[in-house]
Amino acid sequence: MKNTILTSIKNPSIKQVRKLHRSKERQKQNLLLIEGTNSIEAACQANYQLDTIFYTAQWQQHHQQLWQIIARLNCQTQLVSSEVLKAIATTVEPDGVVAIAPRMVARPTNITRFGIVLERLQDPGNLGTIIRTAVATEADGLWLSTDSVDLYSPKVLRASAGQWFKMPMAIESNLLELVLQHRQKGVRIIATTAKASLPYWQLDLTRPTLILLGNEGAGLSAELTAAADEGVMIPLSNGVESLNVAVATALLLYEARRQLATDS
Repeated sequence: MKNTILTSIKNPSIKQVRKLHRSKERQKQNLLLIEGTNSIEAACQANYQLDTIFYTAQWQQHHQQLWQIIARLNCQTQLVSSEVLKAIATTVEPDGVVAIAPRMVARPTNITRFGIVLERLQDPGNLGTIIRTAVATEADGLWLSTDSVDLYSPKVLRASAGQWFKMPMAIESNLLELVLQHRQKGVRIIATTAKASLPYWQLDLTRPTLILLGNEGAGLSAELTAAADEGVMIPLSNGVESLNVAVATALLLYEARRQLATDS
């Protein structure tokens, strides 16, 4: 695209970008929206391929260092008015830059430390926070069921605080088969369930482990729970039914990291 400023939200290219607000359209076009300076910067640092970057003149003026990095990328840039930028962004108050990019993430490979399996997760904020925590604790990868929240949702990317680009991830249609395959490879399968009697800190997490976590309300399915080698629980005070799934994940991942650091 040429850097003539686009000022109309009725422009055909802008209309096409606005369609990406919908999950089905992102899947159809095999594209995602990357919004905001922090996310764009994180994508550049991870060498993530960008197709087109839409930006306002004010944003360019205030982010010269990042703009110099963008100028060296093999991607298109398009100057737009503030009105157009607001129209293509999903946030209420965008900071002046939005990019479209192909939907691609590195698939997880072998579990040498620990990995995460998420079943029927529904909240994009939870998924983004879990991804952020997984990167912070050096998890090997993350698998998400097909009936979970859209992995490529702009809300998920924002909630990950830029870490989305660093975590090997995959969407799986058959989590049970995935779990059984890892078990055959010697990976220990751990289910998080309120019915378990073993507190999570008493679990040996120093060997390759796959941690299974379920839906925010319903928890892990009986099928996946039964496929686990062992169940583990997070003790709660009386009157507290459950923890937020992102908080529960953080406790387990940091305990795994602590044990691995102590063991080494």
